[in-house]
Amino acid sequence: MIGAQSILVHACCASCASHVLTHLAGTYDVTAYFYNPNIQPEREYRLRLDEMRRVAGRIGVRLIEGDYRTLRWWKEIWIYRDLPERSERCFACYRHRFEVAARKAAELEIPVFTSTLSVSPHKVFERIAEIGAEAGASYGVAFLAEDFKKRDGFKKSVEYAREHGLTRQDYCGCLMSLEEARRRREERGG
Repeated sequence: MIGAQSILVHACCASCASHVLTHLAGTYDVTAYFYNPNIQPEREYRLRLDEMRRVAGRIGVRLIEGDYRTLRWWKEIWIYRDLPERSERCFACYRHRFEVAARKAAELEIPVFTSTLSVSPHKVFERIAEIGAEAGASYGVAFLAEDFKKRDGFKKSVEYAREHGLTRQDYCGCLMSLEEARRRREERGG
C-alpha cells in the first residue's frame, strides 16, 4: 500500500498468516518475516516456509526469511522443556522470536511489528501483547497488540487454508508440542 505506514509481521506459518497478512495489507505496507527456529523436524520447517512463500506471493507482500538456527532457540527454551503448552515454555519461545523480529524491524527502519501468533486460540494473547511490547521497547519499535483471532480471524485463516490447500498442523512447531499432539491423537483413538 503506497504511502501507508510499514509494519513487520512475524509469521509463524502460512495458514495462520493468511488472514493476518490480508487484514493488515488493507492498512499497512506489510513485510512478512518468517523466523521460526522452534519448528521441528526440519522437513516440517521447510514445508511451512514453502507454504509461506506461496501465501506471501499470493497476497502480494514482501517476505523476509530468517535464519534457521535451532541451537540458539534450544538454549533459551531448554530449561522449560518439561512444561506444558501455554506455560513459560511457550512464553520463552515468544520472547525469543519477538526479540529477533523487533531487532529486524529496527534494522529495516520499520516502526511497527506484530505477530500472527495471536490468531491461534492455543496462544495466550495477553502474554503475546506483553512480551511483544517489551521486545519492541528494547529496539525502539512499537508492537501492534491485536488479537487477530477476534472477528472470526481464526475461522477465516482455516477457510483460507482449506481453499488454497495449505497444511493445518496439529502442533505449534517445537518437538514438545509435537509430542503433546501425538498424545492427544492417541487419547482420541487416532
